[in-house]
Amino acid sequence: MGRSGRRPVRVAVIGVGSLGQHHARIYAGLEEADLVAVVDADPERAAAVASRHGVPALSSLTDLPRDLDAVSVAVPTSAHALVVEACLRRDLAVLVEKPMAASLEEAAAMALQAERAGRPLLVGHTERFNPIVRAARGHVRDPRFIETHRLGVFTARSTDVDVVLDLMIHDLDVILSLVPSPIVSIDSVGVHALTDKVDIANARLRFENGCVANVTASRISTDRVRKLRVFEADSYLSIDYAGQEGVIYTLRRPPGAPPEIVREQLSADHEEPLLVELRAFLQRVRGEDAPGVTADEGLRALETALRVVEQIAAAGGMTRDRDSVR
Repeated sequence: MGRSGRRPVRVAVIGVGSLGQHHARIYAGLEEADLVAVVDADPERAAAVASRHGVPALSSLTDLPRDLDAVSVAVPTSAHALVVEACLRRDLAVLVEKPMAASLEEAAAMALQAERAGRPLLVGHTERFNPIVRAARGHVRDPRFIETHRLGVFTARSTDVDVVLDLMIHDLDVILSLVPSPIVSIDSVGVHALTDKVDIANARLRFENGCVANVTASRISTDRVRKLRVFEADSYLSIDYAGQEGVIYTLRRPPGAPPEIVREQLSADHEEPLLVELRAFLQRVRGEDAPGVTADEGLRALETALRVVEQIAAAGGMTRDRDSVR
């Protein structure tokens, strides 16, 4: 039993590659979790992660113990639907890494299966759990313009998908959570540089309420940059995801005095976003109220990202195209 007197949530991680291994690491260190197994198609990788945490290494999810409560799914995106639906049929709560699925049809089927099973299905959009994003959220009222830059140095990881589904989708999800309005149009451009996928992309989103978001993502930069800026009628907010730092400038008009600009440093406890996310997931598994990116929200982020990808592809990956989102 943990300090709360509750039985720890029995959880397994399916897929322990570059990201899944960190799910396993965090669960193994949480008193509210009982990591019981890891699953991976690569037996050497499974054995290495399993031995690190003193749990069994399994080659198939069919070998998972029957008294399991929940799973993290971090297998390649193409396998998300198959694995997630199998877990939901076993009455397990599921946290699936982003992007939610390889297609909208698969994502919708996953959401339907979760509804039928009556079990939580959350999507791993980790930036929502970044402490500085959570601190900034309370200062965002009516965004008029949002700008994001997510630039990374080139690695061989995730080059099987476009940079939109690899990196940009993080910012698309955050933006969609900040702007309570439908998207009415998207204007996109992308470039193939070092791979046969799009390596750098820009999308301009227009919302029904008039807000505009300009989103840039690159995986061929010489610098690592992860920043978001929000402009409102009387304020400007800027956050650094990686540094977990933020600042807000507000225009104030005191009665009988000249207008003044007030600078406020945003404060946030520095925590690993994935740790915050997994703790919240465990709370949801126990039936407690906790934040989480729902299947519907994951589906909307995926829909937006795929629209950007399709638009770039239709233009040959190089030129700009304009399309409306219905």
